[in-house]
Formats: sequence, structure tokens, C-alpha cells
Amino acid sequence: MIMAGGSLAIAAAAAVWFMQMGSISASDDAAQAALAAGIDSKEQAAIEAIVRDYILKNPEIIPEAVEILQTRQKAQAINEIRKDIEAPFAGAAFAGNPNGDVIVVEYSDFACPYCKQTTADIGRILKEDKNIKVVFRELPILSEASNDAALMALAAAKQGKYFAFHKTMFATGRPTPSTIENAAKEVGIDMTAARKFMATPEAQKELQNNIEIARKLQFTGTPAFVVGNQTEVGAIGYDGLKQMIAKARGSK
Repeated sequence: MIMAGGSLAIAAAAAVWFMQMGSISASDDAAQAALAAGIDSKEQAAIEAIVRDYILKNPEIIPEAVEILQTRQKAQAINEIRKDIEAPFAGAAFAGNPNGDVIVVEYSDFACPYCKQTTADIGRILKEDKNIKVVFRELPILSEASNDAALMALAAAKQGKYFAFHKTMFATGRPTPSTIENAAKEVGIDMTAARKFMATPEAQKELQNNIEIARKLQFTGTPAFVVGNQTEVGAIGYDGLKQMIAKARGSK
């Protein structure tokens, strides 16, 4: 019966064994940790044998452990930038309850057909759940025209007309100089002021920041979502969004 060090001893021995499994030599630090836990060489060997036998009989714990680690790393990455992603541009690039208990952040591209498809899902959720805030972030990665549409969306936010433009732009069609202008005029955007703003460093910086954050969160396309400590990429649909919201709400 192995008594030395309790769970700490087992954890230390397991760490050493995992390093050996990965063909990495156990470091002096690991050996010192084992000694600090009160494990001599014979006890360490015995514990490693127990750990090895358990893992071989229950290999499913390895992907489970990896998933837990990845979830923690993702949460840490989100928490480091949460204020940046949940604060709507110009205080206006959002829809729903400004004080909602759950914030859904959507990264989208006006040239993305799946983003267009998602507008109906977002609209349904906003209609059904009056305690949701949806923050929209521009991620124009598909074309120069989608970049122009994104800049116009930011200009719309500056004029307090973001969500109206967002919906109208997706309904109008793929972004081109004419569809962008038509959507902007339809929602009453001051075009002179908009064009002036679109050329400012502030507008360019917002798009660049969004791209950098998307890279940090390992988004591979659009739409992409951040809800609480969760991220998803792709048209996950109404049910997928509801599940993310429920999970975020349940963790509060």
C-alpha cells in the first residue's frame, strides 16, 4: 500500500509518467517535485505503474483531459480581451437589451452567405429573448467590397444607425459599390460624413483589431461567435446559438 504524499504524490508521479509517454525526459524540476511530495524512487515507480495501468485501461481520459485544458485556455484567452470584444463599436454596433445578462458577439462579413443566413437566427433570438445583447463585429476577410461594406457599417454606427444598416446590407445583396450605397441611403446615413469617417485611422484600426482578435481566438471563417467562454465558427443556426446562450446563462 502506497502512503507517501497522498494525491499530491500521485499527481507528481503522473506528471512524470506523462512526460515519459511523450518521449520527453523527466526534468530535474519534476524529480525535485516528487521528492518534495515525499516520494522515493521505489514509491515513484510503483505509483507510475498504477497510473500507467489506469490510463491504458481508460484511454478515453486523455482526450477528455485535453478538451478540459483547451476549454480553460480558451476561457483565459477570451477573458484577456473580453472588454474589447463585448464593448460595441461607437456604443452603437449592437442589438437587443443593452443590459442583457448574456452577450452574444458575432463576427461577420457582408460577403459571407452564411452570415446572411444567420441574420434570421439572430432576429428570432432577439424577438424571443428580451435579456440578450448581440454585439456585432466586422470581420471583412472575403473581398475588398466586404471591407468597404464593413467600413460603411462602422460609419453607420457612428451615426447611430448600425443595426438598420446591418440588416439592410444583408438583405440588399452581396457588397458592391452600388449595393453598399443603396443600403446606406435606405437607412438614412449621411453619406458625406460616412465617407469622411471611413477614411479615418479610427475606422481602419477597428477592422485591424477585429482581425487580430479573430486570429487570437483561432477563427477560421465567418460567422464566428463568442458567448461567455465559448466560441463557435460557422452557421450554427438558431438551435446552436440557443445552446451557447443557455450554457453561458447557466454558468453565471
